[in-house]
Amino acid sequence: AKNCPLFVCNYLCLHPFIGFLFIRWEEEKYEDGVKWRFLEHSGPYFPPEYQPLPDNVHFYYDGKKVKLSLAAEEVALFFAQMLDHEYTTKKVFRENFFKDWRKEMTDAERSLIQDLGKCDFGEIHAMHKAKVEARKNMTKEEKQVLDEFGYCLLDHHRERIGNFKIEPPGLFRGRGEHPKQGMLKKRIQPEDIIINCSKEACIPVPPAGHRWKEVRHDNTVTWLVSWTENIQGSIKYIMLNANSKLKGEKDWEKYEVARKLKSCVDNIRSQYRSDLKSRQMSTRQRAVALYFIDKLALRAGNEKEEGETADTVGCCSLRVEHITLHEQMDGKEYVVEFDFLGKDSIRYYNKVPVIKKVFKNLKLFLENKQPGDELFDRLYTSMLNKHLSSLMPGLTAKVFRTYNASITLQEQLKELTNKSDSVAEKLLSYNRANRAVAILCNHQRAPPKTFDQSMATLQSKIDARKEQLALAKSGLKQAKKEAKAKGSSELVERKKAAVKRCEEQLLKMEIQATDREENKQIALGTSKLNYLDPRISVAWCKNMGLPVDKIYNKSQRDKFAWAIDMTEVDFEF
Repeated sequence: AKNCPLFVCNYLCLHPFIGFLFIRWEEEKYEDGVKWRFLEHSGPYFPPEYQPLPDNVHFYYDGKKVKLSLAAEEVALFFAQMLDHEYTTKKVFRENFFKDWRKEMTDAERSLIQDLGKCDFGEIHAMHKAKVEARKNMTKEEKQVLDEFGYCLLDHHRERIGNFKIEPPGLFRGRGEHPKQGMLKKRIQPEDIIINCSKEACIPVPPAGHRWKEVRHDNTVTWLVSWTENIQGSIKYIMLNANSKLKGEKDWEKYEVARKLKSCVDNIRSQYRSDLKSRQMSTRQRAVALYFIDKLALRAGNEKEEGETADTVGCCSLRVEHITLHEQMDGKEYVVEFDFLGKDSIRYYNKVPVIKKVFKNLKLFLENKQPGDELFDRLYTSMLNKHLSSLMPGLTAKVFRTYNASITLQEQLKELTNKSDSVAEKLLSYNRANRAVAILCNHQRAPPKTFDQSMATLQSKIDARKEQLALAKSGLKQAKKEAKAKGSSELVERKKAAVKRCEEQLLKMEIQATDREENKQIALGTSKLNYLDPRISVAWCKNMGLPVDKIYNKSQRDKFAWAIDMTEVDFEF
């Protein structure tokens, strides 16, 4: 049957990554760097133009109605939309917003509106909430209007596009205490957009009265559309969907590079430990940085323009003020205390015992330096990655992070799980293994606003289940007495089953409560999507007799379709 063309076609449709590998093997190989031969798409979907407030919705200043100009009114709406969010209570956010809002006002509006505290956005906020509810009830037909933007032709195969919508204008939020929060994100126009497609393809038509900034035909990149946003000057892209063949191949290659590190990581570790005694200060600094990147999964830290973003650092850009050395601390020797803002302004705080050679080098690096001076003043990220690529093709600091995250998950799963555990216990063990990785990678989050309420609700359910179990046990005890008198055991068996059912349900709820509490300030999703080889999770599910959908949701299963299709039970990272 497998030689039948129909079988092969059906198999390839049901197994997209296997099909992709099969097709790529059969097709003529692309030259190095070439990602596609043909690319055609409809361009981006632009958000609708701003619609003025209806006559019954007003903005008030100092208690009086004020009719704003269209530009100022639109920016006022952006602030009103966020009134439920704590951002609008932050001093920096409010100051940045008010400064940018005043730029959009007329001279008369600027003269009148001089105090944000006197502004009343209440009616605008109520209107926005009503519109949000209406959008939830959008019909299927209305949603399908967007379908033409959601797909492209890649090498004449129909592929889904990731986020094909241009982000609407609004107020910048940033992560943590970002210094630019509250600034105005300007509306993106077609004149800001670079289109990428084939020379032979139909070029997307820009909205009436507009033109594209540029049309490119670059088949060495995988993006379809790009533009530069105005807050940080960063380039944004519209890319293929996570389950596309190019994305799947890129993911697979990323984890294969990390797996290759496994075979040479011992030699690399021996070398950087040897380099800790080098006569050259730059080599010693590189060795200590590599030690931190390897042992603590620190990001390398990329060079950036001063003042362009929040004061975030990585390993290579650490300053003297970010570490404190302790000969003895908490009963441990040679402890390094880290305290700095990492990516997305997430605080990294850790107290780590290190080997004596690393500690002595750090003391040397700190000599005659001020708190604001660079710790690794003779090391740059580019130098570090160049050195790593000489040790193994494709090796970068990020590969270390992926390797250590994946190997930690695999080891933790082996240590924490048993086949005899219940489904709930297996899932708790999986999440604990994932949490170990998230802690290693410093993937923190603020506790959800509804956390206390949801925990209280769950606890009340647990208490009710305990009462139900007590009643079930009491019923079983009574049934045993009656059975002894009557000589019938049928009722006893039913009561035993009821007790067992209650016990299982209670255990499941208690495990759920433990899981939620342990996960309160840890973000599991980042490592699961970006650093953990999905084949480890798929193989674990197969070994534990669990369906993959217990671990991955629908979008994650789409992203990792290649791993789900190709992974065997005996896979080892």
